[in-house]
Amino acid sequence: MSKKKNEFEIGFYESILKKSPRYTEVMELLGELYTKSGRIADGLRMDRRLVRLLPENPNAYYNLACSLALKQRKSEALDTLHKAISLGYDDYDWLMQDPDLDSLKKHPEFQELLAEINSDN
Repeated sequence: MSKKKNEFEIGFYESILKKSPRYTEVMELLGELYTKSGRIADGLRMDRRLVRLLPENPNAYYNLACSLALKQRKSEALDTLHKAISLGYDDYDWLMQDPDLDSLKKHPEFQELLAEINSDN
């Protein structure tokens, strides 16, 4: 996706969010766009908002864990990833290949989380 297209989409979704600040689908899209554009702190902010609005949503916690991992906040990322799994996140294959989690993949606790998911499937 081109940088210009990202900027246009970000502006578009930000304007929607200003009018509808609890529009979680837009927050998800915006968080992803921020991250793809290298605006990791803004993506993290969106993910934190989503978790507050959707406290039982495993994907919201998963996305927050990814943002935390990208910010090198490994301990917090692992705790949040554990929460996502406890809420039902179980996409083992994606966990193995998601580049956002690369900073965690050699951590023993990450390996334990993988084993937990793999044993459930």
